[in-house]
Amino acid sequence: MRVSAGLPTGMEGLTYPIPFSDPETVVDVALHAETLGYDSVWGNDHLTTQRYVRAEFATPPRFWDPLVTYAYLAAATTRLRFGTGVLVLPLRRDIVVVAKQLATLDHFSGGRLELGVGIGAYREEFDAVAPHEGAARGGILDEGIEALTTLLGRSDTRTAVTFTGKHYQYEDIELEPKPLQPHIPLYVGGNHSNNLERVVRWADGWLPAGLPLGRIRADVAKLRELAAASGRDPASIEIAPQYVVHLGKSRAAAVARFRTTQMYAHLSSLSRSTLRDQGTIAHEDINLIGSGAEVLERAQALRDAGVTHLLGLYFAAGSPQELKDQMQWFAEDVMARL
Repeated sequence: MRVSAGLPTGMEGLTYPIPFSDPETVVDVALHAETLGYDSVWGNDHLTTQRYVRAEFATPPRFWDPLVTYAYLAAATTRLRFGTGVLVLPLRRDIVVVAKQLATLDHFSGGRLELGVGIGAYREEFDAVAPHEGAARGGILDEGIEALTTLLGRSDTRTAVTFTGKHYQYEDIELEPKPLQPHIPLYVGGNHSNNLERVVRWADGWLPAGLPLGRIRADVAKLRELAAASGRDPASIEIAPQYVVHLGKSRAAAVARFRTTQMYAHLSSLSRSTLRDQGTIAHEDINLIGSGAEVLERAQALRDAGVTHLLGLYFAAGSPQELKDQMQWFAEDVMARL
């Protein structure tokens, strides 16, 4: 099982307090992840501050662009891979520029890029960027994935391509060089069942967030059925959910500390959007909260349910040092035993 860590590119005010994500902190967290043996780091993508964050904090958060951040980190690391968890395609409408950025980053990182895409957790961000459009973001995502993968193509072919869609258009584009990897791994993010169909059609992996164990097990079974029906090998599709982590000396200590963090407030805010399907199950009963032994048991249960990659684990913490301490604790007590 692959294990990756979340990188706080766009998490101030959401899952961490303000200030938190100084550039030096972001670099330090990535270097710490590489030293501890994490497979990759995954940063999220925001363009503007959410209304509830503005109401809570007098100082605006700093949201760093993940692709520019990775361009810097690629030069500071040697083996760590970089993933977008997720790149919000409905906010990035110049798809040719996005493709050029991805191909460039893949070359300059030595082929260490992975790409997660989705509609984004907050409709209000899309409405701020495209206030008069009123479009369904799912349709933009579908078209964006097709437009992007058409541009990136295969590294062993030279072909000019044209795409004519409702939301994306380009004509006679020869995007060179293609990415260094023959194929940049592509994940579709989102908990809604329609994302399973997107995964089977276009992607290498499924990237949901905070799903209960029973739901993961049922959705993995459904995904495998869809893959087999379409002629794909179900084993070729990564199951890569994101979870929140907080370790304590006991379950009670971990839960008590977790409930005081900005991460807990953030999950509560998502109960009306991304996490609305989890119902009345407590956040600490879904995520990896508890002692090292308890979290290891939960991680093993997820693996047994079909999870192949604990992708972009987000550690609940009140300071960068607590974040680094949690990363190390998890690496030593859980990751080393998976």
